[in-house]
Amino acid sequence: MDYQKIDAFILRLVEESTPERTAWNMEKIREGKPASWNYIDGCMLTALMEMEAITGDRRYFDFVRAVAGRFVEEDGSIRTFKPEAHNLDDINEGRVLFALYDRTGEEKYRRAADFLRDRLAEQPRTPEGNFWHKAIYPNQVWLDGIYMAQPFYALYEKHFGGGDFADTVGQIETVQAKMLSREKGLYFHGYDASKTAFWADPETGCSQNFWLRSLGWFAVALADLLDILPPGAQRDRLEGIFTELMASAARYADGETGLYWQVPDQGGRAGNYLETSGSAMMSYAMLKGARLGALEKEYAAKGQRTFDGIVEKYLTFTGEGLNLGGICLVAGLGPEDNRRRDGSYEYYISEPVVENDAKGVAPFVLAYTEIKRLRP
Repeated sequence: MDYQKIDAFILRLVEESTPERTAWNMEKIREGKPASWNYIDGCMLTALMEMEAITGDRRYFDFVRAVAGRFVEEDGSIRTFKPEAHNLDDINEGRVLFALYDRTGEEKYRRAADFLRDRLAEQPRTPEGNFWHKAIYPNQVWLDGIYMAQPFYALYEKHFGGGDFADTVGQIETVQAKMLSREKGLYFHGYDASKTAFWADPETGCSQNFWLRSLGWFAVALADLLDILPPGAQRDRLEGIFTELMASAARYADGETGLYWQVPDQGGRAGNYLETSGSAMMSYAMLKGARLGALEKEYAAKGQRTFDGIVEKYLTFTGEGLNLGGICLVAGLGPEDNRRRDGSYEYYISEPVVENDAKGVAPFVLAYTEIKRLRP
C-alpha cells in the first residue's frame, strides 16, 4: 500500500484550495455556489488539524486558520451562518475554533465559540430533550446531527464551560433508547418524536432502514467524544454505547473487501453497493477506538482492512493525483414536500454515486489520520 501517494494528494488538495474555493467541496464547485461556513469543510478542516498534529507540517494549520479567519468576524459572528435555520450541520465547523484560539490567542475565535454555543442554547428540542436536526425537520433527530453538534458541545464544555457533559450524554442515551434496533444492533437513520412524519413508523417514530453514512457519523461522534470526555461515569456510558455499536457493525462488513454496504444489513441485495464515505467513517471509528483503548486491538486491524479495501476498490492514482469513487452524493428524510426521500431501501440506492465528493474525501482523510498514527 503506497500511503505516500495519499500524503501527497492531501497536501495537494490544500495547496490547490483557497478559503473561497476548497478543492474537495465538489458540490459547491459543480453548482457554482460561493464559499460558506459548512459541515463538509468542517470535517475536512478537522482532518487537516490532525494531519498537522501527526506530521508537524504547519501548512495544514495555516490553511485551517485562513479558512476560519475568512468567516469569523471580530465580534465572533460568522459570515453566511443563518441562526433562523437552526441547522445542526452548521455547528460542526466550530470544532476548529478551540485550537485556533489556543494557538493564536485571537479573541474572535473564543467569541465565535460562544456564538455557536448560544445557538445551541436556542436550538429547538424534542420532548425528550434532543436537539431538532433543523428547523425544517421539526421534532426530528437524525444520527448525522450527533456528529454535527455534540463534539463541539463537549469541546465547549471542556474549554470554556463547567465540564458538565450530562446534556450530551443524555441526548445520546435517548438516541440509543429510541433509535436502536436490538435485533440488528444498528441505529435507524432518523426518529420523529411526534411520529407524524410521512417516513416515520407511527408506533416507534423511526425511519424504516439503516443508512451507512448516518451510522458512520454516529460512530465517529462517539469515538471523538471518548477523546474529549474525562474518565468517569459519563464517559463510561458513552463507551458502552460505542463498543456495542462497533461490535454490531463489524458483523456487516463485506468479507472480501472489508467495506460496508449503503444499506448495511442488506448486503448483496439487488442495487445495494459498497459505499466509500460510511466505510471510511467505520474505519476511523474502529482505528481510533482501538487506539484509545475503548475497543480491543483486533478492531485496529478491522479498521485498517476497511481503509485498505477502499484504496483497493475505489481509489485510483492518476497523473493529476487521486480519484476516489463509490461515494453516495446525499441522502435524507423528507421534508414533507420531498416524499421521494422516504427512507425506503429503494430510495437509499437511488441517490447518485459520485467521485471525489467532499462527503467521501473528508472521511477518507480523517480515516487516514488514524492510519498514520498506527503506521507513522
